[in-house]
Amino acid sequence: MYSLLFNPAEEHRQLRSTIRSFVQDHVEPQANDFNARECFNIDLFRKLADLGVMGLTVPEEYGGVGLSDDSNNNVSAATAVAIVHEELSYSDPAFCLSYLAHSLLLTHNLSMNGNHEQKLQFLPACCTAETIGGMAMSEPGAGTDVLGMQTTATQQQQQQQGSGDWILNGTKMWITNGTLDGQTTGDLFLVYAKTGPARTDITLFLVEKNQPGFRLGQAIRNKLGMRASSTAELVLDHVVVPNSHVVGHVHGATACMMRNLEIERLALAAMGIGIARRALDEMKSYAAQRSAFGASSLYGFGQVQQFLAESYTKYMAGKTYLYATARVLDLQGGGHNNANQNKNANSSSQKNAFSLDAEGTKLYSAQMAKEVADAAIQVLGGNGYVGEYTVERLWRDAKLLEIGGGTNQSHHKNMARAMQQRAQEKLD
Repeated sequence: MYSLLFNPAEEHRQLRSTIRSFVQDHVEPQANDFNARECFNIDLFRKLADLGVMGLTVPEEYGGVGLSDDSNNNVSAATAVAIVHEELSYSDPAFCLSYLAHSLLLTHNLSMNGNHEQKLQFLPACCTAETIGGMAMSEPGAGTDVLGMQTTATQQQQQQQGSGDWILNGTKMWITNGTLDGQTTGDLFLVYAKTGPARTDITLFLVEKNQPGFRLGQAIRNKLGMRASSTAELVLDHVVVPNSHVVGHVHGATACMMRNLEIERLALAAMGIGIARRALDEMKSYAAQRSAFGASSLYGFGQVQQFLAESYTKYMAGKTYLYATARVLDLQGGGHNNANQNKNANSSSQKNAFSLDAEGTKLYSAQMAKEVADAAIQVLGGNGYVGEYTVERLWRDAKLLEIGGGTNQSHHKNMARAMQQRAQEKLD
């Protein structure tokens, strides 16, 4: 009934079918075990890479699939990204989170903002998952206030102006894929660092494993959720980074940051949809099998009816919002809230989704996923409180979506600011 909405092109339908089969055959059987042991399944990750999904948005010349959102391509790259994240999160949101960090925060980010030489050097191995890494932005004292970061990069001047190496010092926190084995760092990171006195004087650097001074501070364990996704503190102690590893322009990383936030938030929203769909499936299946008070199922009880009906409605609203936004999200565009977009947007400019909706779909889906998982626990009762029935893990995993990629409160602020800029415009 909703095939064209959620799979607007035949390629999307095929992708969803492929990932769903992979999840059923390979992701589902290992999810509880790896989450319980707080281990990242690196072998499965590389098996997933064989499907080509690590580089969905990366041009073929750099080892990717080459999806894009140009006018000659009716296969929305953003929709493909949403599909993969939804399907993976149905069984293992933690595994999906590691996929997000690698495929979007590192690989897509570098593909969008790196130069030809950088992309030739690093992207092919990222697309096969021979190299696995992420992005290092947050710090112990700078989360939502990302421009308050304290990590610095100072350039060593040589005879040729501007050609000197950079010295990076600082600590990065909550880094997904920061470690893969609990002992050493991941393989490759895009690291944001301050390079000038202004708050926006931030530059993006490529930092590789085993560079002198770059080390694992700690592997962060005993998290509430997302336990099969490795999280770490990374330390940069006088790390020498060649000038050739500067991504984009010096002092220009704020634009890179904002450009990547839109697709990150869309992917996190898709994770919420996957969590909600699984929680709803568990809830309605359990309600059909459970007998109580002489009834053969729970479907005749009004309290359960409310949980089921409201959960389904929230799920469908979130999924519709997600894929409507994905279809018009311009991955080639960027800039927070597209503030310079023509106020009297014509049909062409309307094709570019405002960051307002990238934030909105993430805000809604994050809250909705937790609510639906919570409803599933309530319907399952005591069974919902234990790991055997999956929904308690979904509930724990869902909470991160209200924090990572922007807290709910930061979305409130950003969305209100975007609406203030268009206060005199009428909504469609």
